[in-house]
Amino acid sequence: QVQLVESGGGLVRPGGSLRLSCAASDNIFSIKAMGWGRQAPGKQREVVATISSGGSTDYADSVKGRFTISRDSAKNTVYLEMNSLKPEDTAVYYCHVDMTFSRYWGQGTQVTVSS
Repeated sequence: QVQLVESGGGLVRPGGSLRLSCAASDNIFSIKAMGWGRQAPGKQREVVATISSGGSTDYADSVKGRFTISRDSAKNTVYLEMNSLKPEDTAVYYCHVDMTFSRYWGQGTQVTVSS
């Protein structure tokens, strides 16, 4: 049983910043990586940022240089700091955890970038 709870979404103006949090249950084992994906209403879900168990990070081209993923292992929490936000960043953002054989997603938090 894996539980991921996202928070921190909301409405922000273009050029603004937002910080998302994802609190994971403390009974997760064999974690390969954690990350964030997003899905706009008419589009497929895309992974925008990941951080491996060793701390290596990766970003989608669309967010590279603007978003930063980090983790707090003591709190079993991952974060996504989003800067220089654009209207096209508007989506539901989902936290995920990668196990050896599967990926588990949280319920998501809405991020809306609009003036």
